[in-house]
Amino acid sequence: QVQLVESGGGLVQAGGSLRLSCAASGRSFSNYIMGWFRQAPGKEREFVSIISRSGQSIFYADSVKGQFTISRDNAKNTVYLQMNSLKPEDTAVYYCAARTSTVETNPVLWPYWGQGTQVTVSS
Repeated sequence: QVQLVESGGGLVQAGGSLRLSCAASGRSFSNYIMGWFRQAPGKEREFVSIISRSGQSIFYADSVKGQFTISRDNAKNTVYLQMNSLKPEDTAVYYCAARTSTVETNPVLWPYWGQGTQVTVSS
């Protein structure tokens, strides 16, 4: 079991940047594959980025490649999402998630979730 808490969301103008953090509880953070997902109003939750246990394997949705950067610090039990060149279409609640087996982009396959942090990008 792990508890996840996101932070760093807020209101930003198009073209701006935000850095999201996800703090995890427990002793075994390095055992978890970590991911970021987002859900815009009226839409289903979607994959944004995933990072492997060691940080050596990283995956991004096509919509954010070259724009977002995922990283993790296992010593701090924290995963980050650096978001640059933000666009209004990036507006969503951003969630971090954890799982212990394979990398999966389908949100329904992830058992552990934070409560989310709102990111709003104005035009």
